[in-house]
Amino acid sequence: MPKQCFGTSHVPLSPAVRAGDFVYVSGQVPVGSDGLVVKGGIAEQAEQVLSNVTAALALAGCTMDDVVKTTVWLEDARDFGTFNTVYARHFPKDPPARTTVESRLMIDIKIEVEAVAYRPV
Repeated sequence: MPKQCFGTSHVPLSPAVRAGDFVYVSGQVPVGSDGLVVKGGIAEQAEQVLSNVTAALALAGCTMDDVVKTTVWLEDARDFGTFNTVYARHFPKDPPARTTVESRLMIDIKIEVEAVAYRPV
């Protein structure tokens, strides 16, 4: 089955791509529908990022329940506890496998998250 790309972006990437039964969501950043980075700290930015992941998954007919793996980049490892609290609300049951690292990010943000979902076609 050929890959299928979903959504558009102002940069050269697709927000979500289906390859067979898997959907790959590009790294989502804390940018609201107005195109601006949301104000606030890690809690506000994590909420926006996870909302953006949810929206990208929806483009491919998936939900957060379909997510099997996430990768999280935090600008500051000291934000890990607060991030975990927000993350747990979005994955209250059977959370996906996850990798979390501290990293300098491409723009002045506190977090980026990518996801892989599994939903048979």
